[in-house]
Amino acid sequence: MDLRGAGLSSKPEGTYTTELLADDIAAFMQAAGIDRAHVSGLSLGAATGMWLAAKYPERVKSLSLHSAWPSTEPSLRVVVQQCRIMARALDSVTEMVIKGIFPWCLTPELYAARPEYVDSLAEFVRGRPMPPVDAFLRQSGAVLTHDARPILESVQAPALLTFGRRDMVTSTRFAGPLSAAIRDSDLLVFEDCAHAPIYENVEEFNQQTLSFLHRHSG
Repeated sequence: MDLRGAGLSSKPEGTYTTELLADDIAAFMQAAGIDRAHVSGLSLGAATGMWLAAKYPERVKSLSLHSAWPSTEPSLRVVVQQCRIMARALDSVTEMVIKGIFPWCLTPELYAARPEYVDSLAEFVRGRPMPPVDAFLRQSGAVLTHDARPILESVQAPALLTFGRRDMVTSTRFAGPLSAAIRDSDLLVFEDCAHAPIYENVEEFNQQTLSFLHRHSG
């Protein structure tokens, strides 16, 4: 689902946090009559997912956290601030994603070997409803303030933690702290992938994540 401030979801004024985004998802599940779900999130979605699983354990059957991090530290903060500056300068969240976020998500080798595929991802982004710059700034504020360290030990659902070995944003430096804090967790590292293995190694990503879901489908 589109988080607050993105896609087709509403984009209200105010301060956004990953905890607030998790509250939104819990409220949506309540309104839609969804008692429990397998929760999967990438990047900001993963940060939101850990809050959802910790605050609303009865709602989460399993938790898949892709390219996650427990709390925002200085190097990650710089990357987010760079994207905010670029969004303002281009006056376009769409073009900021393609020019500013893609290079963190995809390896240089993918750009070189499959430029047509990268172009297709760019066209996909251009075809999606994108928020105005002010809404992106509010949502990215949730990334800047994210800190789930106090609540990670409250996560009860079985969790899959995945990282790209080449990811410089949410690198494997976060694997140890997350694995230690979330008791029932499996760790998987995709070699030769950056921040978005879901797009760089689609076949293995689908195989591994579906295998995890099947193991916890009861």
